[in-house]
Amino acid sequence: MENDAEKGKRGWKALFSKKVILAGLGLAVIIGVGTGAYLLKASENPEFCSSCHLMQPYYDSYHDSVLLANKHAEADLVCHDCHESSIAIQVEEGWKFITGDYQVPLEKREFSKDFCLECHDDFDTAVKTATNFEDSNPHDSHNGELECNVCHSMHQESKVLCSECHIFNWMDELDESWIK
Repeated sequence: MENDAEKGKRGWKALFSKKVILAGLGLAVIIGVGTGAYLLKASENPEFCSSCHLMQPYYDSYHDSVLLANKHAEADLVCHDCHESSIAIQVEEGWKFITGDYQVPLEKREFSKDFCLECHDDFDTAVKTATNFEDSNPHDSHNGELECNVCHSMHQESKVLCSECHIFNWMDELDESWIK
């Protein structure tokens, strides 16, 4: 039969074990939340993206290139201005990186014209007018209203859809960010 002293020791050990377990779980939660908050804040810096070898070419195009990504960088935009990334998406991307469940190169993200016009809201006035060349206007296409990404690319050279069928003088004036 167990005496009161033995019951007390057993009870103390059980209570101590529960406290240690709860303290350990609490510490794990604090570390997890702290790490998550740090990574979330760090991911706001475009340089953070280059810490993943898959993202290096995208970071390079943003940081130092003739491409549109760099033009956006020069306008003080950061990756998350276009690539809105929730914690859930970042966790999913991190998991894919850890498990190797991704394709190389990464699938090209295609943003809608409406998305682009959230910032480039001067389309009908400035953009369409500025591209009204003597022989054609690429932003007034006979193909109808097109998504911006049909021609414009951020992290690779852009390509003029018109050039598949036409040769216009203004195509020769495009900078090196365009495939001619």
